[in-house]
Amino acid sequence: MVNVGILGATGMVGQRFIQLLEDHPKFEITALTASQRSAGKNYQDAVTWHMDTPIPEAVEDTVVVDTDPSLVKDVDIVFSALPSENAAVVEPKFAEAGMKVASNASAMRMEPDVPLVIPEVNPEHLDLIETQQKNRGWEGFIVTNPNCSTIALVLTLKPLYDQYNINRVYVSTMQAVSGAGYNGVPSMAILDNLVPFIGEEEEKMEEETRYLLGNFDGDIVEPASFGLSTSCHRVPVVDGHTEAVFMEMDENFELDDVKKSLKDYKALPQKLNLYSAPKNPIIVREEDNRPQPRMDRMMERGMAVTVGRLRIDANIPKSLKYVLLGHNTIRGAAGASILNAELISEIM
Repeated sequence: MVNVGILGATGMVGQRFIQLLEDHPKFEITALTASQRSAGKNYQDAVTWHMDTPIPEAVEDTVVVDTDPSLVKDVDIVFSALPSENAAVVEPKFAEAGMKVASNASAMRMEPDVPLVIPEVNPEHLDLIETQQKNRGWEGFIVTNPNCSTIALVLTLKPLYDQYNINRVYVSTMQAVSGAGYNGVPSMAILDNLVPFIGEEEEKMEEETRYLLGNFDGDIVEPASFGLSTSCHRVPVVDGHTEAVFMEMDENFELDDVKKSLKDYKALPQKLNLYSAPKNPIIVREEDNRPQPRMDRMMERGMAVTVGRLRIDANIPKSLKYVLLGHNTIRGAAGASILNAELISEIM
């Protein structure tokens, strides 16, 4: 078993890490960190638990420590669920102390020597780890996963990007309130309402998507060059980000070929049979009214992205339209970091 720790273990993403790792065959939680007001308490006394399953017995009596690498002993991997402003300061300290940091925070995502990885999309970017360690003199390293809405989008773009020349992509998101954290959106602001703005979300999606699909020459990543425009909105759904995607190709295409590319897509995590990897990363639905968050967010334990309403645009030549759904706190957050760590443990 690999000993792992969770930084920011009392928050929503930290709790999701604990839930997803409960029965993990390779990773064992041996350290939990939180703010100073929680340090010294048993986890069950420090946390206000929001998950839909009980606190795992294995961590109930684990003593929470301050988020300081000197207090986290005999741990090989730490999963970071820290707020970005804290992560920017804390994560490098853990990497310097020799630990592997699998981060869900945005603070280090676009650093040129920090891999930003979706295992089914760009595992070769993990080669940046060697550059990172050389540049920074670290024994450990930091690997990040993208923004939750970016992950769902890029998983569906990858097989199409490999097969077709894409000119432009337009995306309109309908994002769940859990993406803002438990206290992130007041009930009076979202009930009977839609909020047409999520701070920095559009910029993250546009920058991260092209970077993930970019060309890595062994030293740097040259972002993909297609046009990408996003509009991001918060809707009164608890879990599950829905995205409407409009794509202009450089050539004509057959809809059946597109569907086959999506349905058949498998990559390194599936070949390695990693524990958290979905057998089918992309699930295609034929019904007119799918995907829907309540029905489809837990496909493949929440690690698959569901695509529906695939159709050729009748008004714009060489254009495709579809709707996707991904679970934002599983595939889009904790589950993504865990899958990154599984891949790292397997190949490094």
